Amino acid sequence: MKRGDIADLAGTCGLGAWTAFGVLTMVVIGHDGAPLFTDGDLLTWSVGHRPEVAVAFARGLTATGTGVIPYVLAALAGIIAGRTLRRRALATALCLACLGTGQLLRYTVMSFVARPRPPATDWRTHASGWAYPSGHTTTAALTAGLLIIAVQARRPQGRTPLALAIGTWGVLVGLTRVYLGVHWFTDVVGGWLFALGWLGVCLCAMTWWAPRPWAPGTKDEEALRGGKNPTASADDRTSTAREEKRTHAPDHPGRRRRSRPA
Repeated sequence: MKRGDIADLAGTCGLGAWTAFGVLTMVVIGHDGAPLFTDGDLLTWSVGHRPEVAVAFARGLTATGTGVIPYVLAALAGIIAGRTLRRRALATALCLACLGTGQLLRYTVMSFVARPRPPATDWRTHASGWAYPSGHTTTAALTAGLLIIAVQARRPQGRTPLALAIGTWGVLVGLTRVYLGVHWFTDVVGGWLFALGWLGVCLCAMTWWAPRPWAPGTKDEEALRGGKNPTASADDRTSTAREEKRTHAPDHPGRRRRSRPA
């Protein structure tokens, strides 16, 4: 896929997600943070279906959406995306910057909206701060998105099942927040939309500004022209060119044999 096509796709997805997030945010503010749509019904169902095994599993899964784990996974995404040491360092820095800046933006929106959480009597885990958008959901979705982009950039065998597994983790972390009673479902939807929108902005910018050899989904110019290995060293390419020159060079005139008459 060409660099411009990737940028257009990322920009379109990001714009659509930001638009939906803006509409949902205005609805939340317009209702003074009260439960919306199916918020109350899903919380009631969660409270009534909480066996200890399920609660323990949900607590363990929700813990992976905060703290140091998402940043370690974001750094891993950078390592996967890069093909050389320098490119891996740059990709890791960009992934961490995407996640960290996204967190700052989320905190800003959360403080502005100031939506209360569900009643504390329904909580089955610790929580703090305002509700919208869900922090664990946003963090896990951003991290999952970075990993999926990195996997798609490297194009390994079996990348589709791996991407689906990563995406499933990102979704489940958000759902555990509703199940444990610390967020309304629309808080989680807001977190997903926020993450998708910010990933679209970051991917679009990275596709245009990053060096072409490791921009996600693009191929080296040299590989496109001649089908050569883009990771080959300069010495290897020089040696190959010299060999081709010797092979295809014309014979010396003194070495030509005269044809005998018939």
